[in-house]
Amino acid sequence: MDNETGPAPEQDEPTPIRETTVSESWALLREAVIGRLAVIHDGAPDIFPVNFAVDHGTVVLRTAGGTKHDAARNHPVAFEVDGYDAGSGEAWSVVVRGHAVEVRDVDESIEILNLLDPWQKGPKPHLLRLVPVTLTGRRFPVSGGVRHP
Repeated sequence: MDNETGPAPEQDEPTPIRETTVSESWALLREAVIGRLAVIHDGAPDIFPVNFAVDHGTVVLRTAGGTKHDAARNHPVAFEVDGYDAGSGEAWSVVVRGHAVEVRDVDESIEILNLLDPWQKGPKPHLLRLVPVTLTGRRFPVSGGVRHP
């Protein structure tokens, strides 16, 4: 019986991933329109799409009371934005990991209210500031380009 398998099959080159600098990551965060807030709720991960603003090296958002607010306030959270640059054919992603702190100071609240209008109707009286512990970002070329329906 012949044990030779022949030449190794050709493999695609791994896609190069480039880590973004801290300043580039903040710039990408500022460009993004919507982000995702990841929390732990009832012992399991949960994720919420949110609009947001970047303010003084933090991420701020407005929310109503409820699951998202209760699970985020004064707890560790993760926040992620991503996008695609059609000109370069690169996708990108930025992740902020840190703590969500409820904003109660009047001057700070006014500043945030001037930065951020909620997309969804209804009262959003709670202001959260996500204070980063880590900020990471990456860019990578998209194989095959973007498919449009």
